[in-house]
Amino acid sequence: MKKLFFALSLLLYLTACNSNKKAITETTAPPPPPPPKGVQFMKSDKLMPVLETAKTEKKLVFVDFYTTWCLPCKLMDEDVFTDEEFGDYMNDNFINYKIDAEKGGGPDLALIYQVMVFPTLLFLDSEGNVLVRKDGAAYQTELRNLASKAQAESQRSGE
Repeated sequence: MKKLFFALSLLLYLTACNSNKKAITETTAPPPPPPPKGVQFMKSDKLMPVLETAKTEKKLVFVDFYTTWCLPCKLMDEDVFTDEEFGDYMNDNFINYKIDAEKGGGPDLALIYQVMVFPTLLFLDSEGNVLVRKDGAAYQTELRNLASKAQAESQRSGE
């Protein structure tokens, strides 16, 4: 009886595990990642292409001078620049540019704009003239007020 039960169990096991159907696999590309949320920064080691883009798009420039060791800079990256609503506002109204003040063209640009504190936040016209400056970190409300002030200053000067 045990032999019969064992033989039937083995037969069921072997037939259950063997399928004549082949798995169908599709080779479709994964969907593209969603666009990042928050402030989108233009990538460039030099300011000139940023100013040219601003001129073409008729926008002002927001510049964030940062360093890799700066804690307030990191907090702004995590808390301010990732905010979707704030990012939409900044992306719609400014060409946003982030530059490490200690690498690449950053030291030269920091010297030109007399950056001594990190972060230093500048709002520039498309010629590179400072409209509004903030030495130190700012959260969304203060930064949005500074942006509005830069826009008003730009309109006064006819930019």
